[in-house]
Amino acid sequence: MAARRVRLPAADDLFRPTAAPGGDDAAETGSARPRRRVRAVPEVPQAPASAGAAQDAAESAKTAGNRRSSGRVRHDEKMTVYITSEELLELEHARLSMRRNHGLAVDRGRLVREAIAIALADLETHGEESALVRRLAGE
Repeated sequence: MAARRVRLPAADDLFRPTAAPGGDDAAETGSARPRRRVRAVPEVPQAPASAGAAQDAAESAKTAGNRRSSGRVRHDEKMTVYITSEELLELEHARLSMRRNHGLAVDRGRLVREAIAIALADLETHGEESALVRRLAGE
């Protein structure tokens, strides 16, 4: 009895493009509606052109209106936050909504970091009148 040899897919089979560059995904998949192109959110703001512009950018970044999250960089610190299953579903729904409605591909961590940056900027700008203080005081 001869041993049967199993044929495994080659790397070319696994990593082949699913659509021709610039081609229409809908024509190949048979889908009734064309698929939207999703773009990744810019990870890091563009660097200023000159040293003077770099100093101006650093000073303006300190103001509350320009507070930004760290984006996709290697983070040195970790914080664990426990949330309910409903909150996790809402977060995932927001992430998918951003992808579907706005073409922004972000992960949950990026979404949370941006939300924290917005809340902290609001706190810094409005103090006692910030949404964060009002919500926490109303608990």
